[in-house]
Amino acid sequence: MSSAVRVSDSLVKYAKTVSKVENRSVAGQIEYWAQIGKIAEENPDMPFSLIKDILKGLAEADSGMVTEYEFD
Repeated sequence: MSSAVRVSDSLVKYAKTVSKVENRSVAGQIEYWAQIGKIAEENPDMPFSLIKDILKGLAEADSGMVTEYEFD
């Protein structure tokens, strides 16, 4: 379910710029920022780089880009 949400013109303008670099839609970029913010708020001791790496790993797993780890 999607809903219309009002955001500032400056946020949309900045999202347009960043979304081109990140290959996302403007809405996708704002959703990404919201997801990062939500995770950071729920886990205040977790650095941004770790949050980003976890999200990347989850996306790779969803795409089937995983291999089982083998212990020696």
